[in-house]
Amino acid sequence: MPKKISIFEDNEALRKSLEELILINNGFEVSGVFGNCLEANKHVKDNNPDILLMDIDMPGMTGIEAVKKIRAFNTSVITIMLTVFDDNKNVFDAICAGATGYLLKKHVSDKLIPAIQEALEGGAPMSPSIAKMIVQSMQQNKANDYKFTNREQEILEHLCKGSSYKMIAAEINLSFETIRTYIKRIYEKLQVHSATEAVSKALNEKLI
Repeated sequence: MPKKISIFEDNEALRKSLEELILINNGFEVSGVFGNCLEANKHVKDNNPDILLMDIDMPGMTGIEAVKKIRAFNTSVITIMLTVFDDNKNVFDAICAGATGYLLKKHVSDKLIPAIQEALEGGAPMSPSIAKMIVQSMQQNKANDYKFTNREQEILEHLCKGSSYKMIAAEINLSFETIRTYIKRIYEKLQVHSATEAVSKALNEKLI
């Protein structure tokens, strides 16, 4: 069954490009296209999309505000922010609001479909410059109140860079199932239930 994707983007040309990009890929369908996110809550409740592509700077309500409102009643929908903003505040606000991934618009043409697939596999896709910014922020942080092992810290850092379980397994030369076990322990220590929540908490509390 195709995954349903909804688009929230106020630039008409980009909106059409995103729709075309999704429609030429098997396994995806467009469940809604909007120039703002004022009706985002209603749309998500009525249509239950699998993925939201969300601009930040839109008339009436920002994409970050919309994500916060949606997360209040739906914690499973994947939300990928598509924006021109790569400053710390917008990135961290979006992720802490519950966004799954964060892509700069200049990377959309070649990164969007891989990012969607990565998010569906449990990853948190991000443009390289965004991932670097997040890792640098985390490296400045201090206390490890959650008593992570060195391996758990390493895996949490990979999660925050947007890596899927498969990518982490390949990167640190461990089996997929071993990675799942480590991530389960990380979730238990953080008291979260998903990669999105883990990344959000890691950024919000300045862990590692």
